[in-house]
Amino acid sequence: MGLALLTPLAHADLAVNLSIDLRALSMGNAVTADPPGVSAIHYNPAGLAKLEGRHIDFQIFSAMMNIESQFSAPPGFEVFGFSDDPVVCSDKPRDGESLCANFKTGKSAVEGVSLYLPVLDEMVDLPAGLPVAAPLIGFSIKPAGSKFTFGNAFYAPMVAGFYRKPDDPGNFLGERTAIERITYLSPTVAYQVNDTLSIGAGVNLSYQAIALETDFRSPNDLIGVLRVIDEQICPPFKGQQNIVVDLFLFGFCGAKQGIGPYDNLASLKVSMQQTLSPTYNLGILWEPNDDFAWGAVYQSEAKMHLHGKFEVSYSQGVQDVFNSVGGSPTGQILLAILGLPAYVPEKETGLISMDLTYPAHFQTGIKYMILPDMQVNFDIGWTDYAEWDAFRFNFDRSLSVLKIARLLAPGTTPTSLMMPLGFQSPWSIKIGMEYSWNERLKFRLGFEPRNSAIPEDRRSTLVPINEAILIGSGIGYQFDRDTEIDLTAAYLYSRDRIPANSSCAVNCTGLTNVVYNPYAGLDVQTKASIGILGIAYRTRW
Repeated sequence: MGLALLTPLAHADLAVNLSIDLRALSMGNAVTADPPGVSAIHYNPAGLAKLEGRHIDFQIFSAMMNIESQFSAPPGFEVFGFSDDPVVCSDKPRDGESLCANFKTGKSAVEGVSLYLPVLDEMVDLPAGLPVAAPLIGFSIKPAGSKFTFGNAFYAPMVAGFYRKPDDPGNFLGERTAIERITYLSPTVAYQVNDTLSIGAGVNLSYQAIALETDFRSPNDLIGVLRVIDEQICPPFKGQQNIVVDLFLFGFCGAKQGIGPYDNLASLKVSMQQTLSPTYNLGILWEPNDDFAWGAVYQSEAKMHLHGKFEVSYSQGVQDVFNSVGGSPTGQILLAILGLPAYVPEKETGLISMDLTYPAHFQTGIKYMILPDMQVNFDIGWTDYAEWDAFRFNFDRSLSVLKIARLLAPGTTPTSLMMPLGFQSPWSIKIGMEYSWNERLKFRLGFEPRNSAIPEDRRSTLVPINEAILIGSGIGYQFDRDTEIDLTAAYLYSRDRIPANSSCAVNCTGLTNVVYNPYAGLDVQTKASIGILGIAYRTRW
């Protein structure tokens, strides 16, 4: 359950700098020394000083994504003697055989885009195959003769979301998910120190939202024991209620429906948000001549306290097992000793909160004219995802699922869940080129190899993008003296292999790996791609 809560958070790195500025995207985001128009507010606020008079930018992004996962059983696959996992086994469920006779490759695919609507407090699924579109707008003002430039922009530093079919095997790590960080105000000022040096600073007021719906299962030896009891020990005693059966079997055999390691145990719905999340940007830009420039930007972290609501729906098997054991005198004693719930309702709802740090980012770079008509940009950037060492989720009441999980998950209490992450702060490079065909027409090409913030032993289908390649291309056309149009096409691609038992965030076996390895013992592969098209209209007003 806990790691599943992180599904949208983990998609954050997937969505960073993909929906801010089209020219920057076509240059592989290597624009710190050559900030694009009003979007300098984000990339380097010092760049606003280059905009004379009054400017306004309109941009429209359109994105399509394809996310796929595959699950396969390696030789010797089993959990407590059972290998009939329906994700990788085509046998009829619960056919009386504990071992699978016909293995298959389980395939998961995202159907379409999900967006979270804060007013309705609901996720909305766009029709399958339909791209998501987002408008962005920004403006700047530099009074005649002034060294100050003022700007403001509405943009989305982070947007991602998807949904799968109800029977998709990937639903144990997110059936529907959405994350949004929308900057609705970004008052920024740049100051022209002299002819070659400018500085800038801005405050960003943003809205942050996270929403998730996911199924939950636990392919674990402990759950395997419960299936052995249900299928091999209890059949002769089904329907019998007496002191002998209760004494030795603790009421387990009174359950009409048992549970096993491959059963869907519960479903979780979570939505959390913070309406005001402030950060600040600081930038510097040095242009000693027309051929060379250097720039740097620091984007601060944001300490947030997200809050919202949750809903946990338990399967019939979970209800039957615990309520049957809780209805037995000896079962009640056993549950009390272990601190487990004596009764599990159909559904539990309440409030949830967590402290989250939106990570700080630093980037610096240069631009250089290697030929009279050819410009090359090179940037290096760092994002402080090491802040995500562990997350703690706090619930406003004691939950049955947490009482169960705390037996084997360190740091878990009946009202809170701590998830160790061990994320790292990666450095990555960005390269962009711009060729001026003539005074009006420019061609752009960008390349950004993205390093993963997640170490190999924490990889999962939560994050379909780890190491990734972003390729951007674009055309800039100077329509008239005051107006420029940018057309951009970009493509991001990632592929990852997670062998069985190599990551305790998705496929570790063992008694203590209850939270959360829904594909324990399986080989996992992920593949993801995002295609982006867009047009930007920049003019004076």
